[in-house]
Amino acid sequence: MNKDVKEPYLLTPGPLTTSYATKAAMLRDWGSWDDDFNQVTADVRTQLLVMAQAASNEYACVPMQGSGTFAVESALACATDPDGKVLVLMNGAYGKRAAQLLQMMGRRYVTLDKGDYLPPQPNEVAALLQQDPEITAVFLVHCETSSGILNPLEAIAEVVHARGKTLIVDAMSSFGGIPISLSKTPIDVLVSSANKCIEGVPGFGFVIIRRALLEAGKGRTHSLSLDLHAQWAYMEHTGQWRFTPPTHAVVAFQAALAQHREEGGVPGRCARYTRNRDALVNGMRALGFSTLLEDEWLSPIITTFLSPADPAFEFNAFYAALKARGFLIYPGKLTAVDSFRIGCIGQLDVSVIETLLIAIQDALADMDVSPIADLSSQSGSA
Repeated sequence: MNKDVKEPYLLTPGPLTTSYATKAAMLRDWGSWDDDFNQVTADVRTQLLVMAQAASNEYACVPMQGSGTFAVESALACATDPDGKVLVLMNGAYGKRAAQLLQMMGRRYVTLDKGDYLPPQPNEVAALLQQDPEITAVFLVHCETSSGILNPLEAIAEVVHARGKTLIVDAMSSFGGIPISLSKTPIDVLVSSANKCIEGVPGFGFVIIRRALLEAGKGRTHSLSLDLHAQWAYMEHTGQWRFTPPTHAVVAFQAALAQHREEGGVPGRCARYTRNRDALVNGMRALGFSTLLEDEWLSPIITTFLSPADPAFEFNAFYAALKARGFLIYPGKLTAVDSFRIGCIGQLDVSVIETLLIAIQDALADMDVSPIADLSSQSGSA
């Protein structure tokens, strides 16, 4: 592997730009049932519980092969009562996906759909739980990357807990980059993925779940391969994954966890991502762009920008122009407005963001898109 090969920066919500040390960890092959690899798996599970501030006698960490959606599906199948009803809080694609998963499982659910711009409010959740006593669980996406909105997790968790309901949190794009403490916030199930804020590579997700809820989920699932309880029971008994694990991704994740600690853990990583976001938003606004969301709802994970009204702007051409300059961004995932998204996570710092802003200015000039401001006289965004 050539350390000097120039790769594009992935300005996405994951997969993302990883460090050389994380990539280098994948150069060795591992036996999937070998004791050395089993120790890696055990270490990763322990470290994730520590990061979540989750007591090991109360919670278990269960890794699951596949993308983050695989882990969400396995968690929903295990943690929701087939005779109950789930309240799905949605303001983007991933809340909608949870509803789709529940529908395919044959589980009853209701939704609170806030559209693309606004978070669900605790008083709204309280009112729905009061109106419908059949609701047994609530599903919330912490950071909805369709728009970049950061939903009020702690306040909603208190409402759900006070009414004795189960809270399932999709923390896919927030865990590791935004503080979440299961010792302080009453969360029953938290789901995330290797290739997000911990800055590993794709290959598996993980579920941190109350042990009592996990044990109650035995036999609930609709799927052989996505049976969270069976995966946990097998790991507890043998130390191994039930089916072939993504060995290279797991070992890379262990390396990424070490770098996460060196950066100062969640607070350190959150600080860097926040600096990236502030530089990005300030710089884009200086160029004439508008954010989809008001400042109070912006997450440090990814930001959605409205496309310029100029008819000369065309996203695919803009994307290609930025790719040629070494940056990959994300298209919008909204239906109401034309937009695009730029991520702030991964191995990025403010200097990368400043270079990106110049690349955006150059790309727009090449496309003859106006109006745009001139950043060349500015000292940079901070």
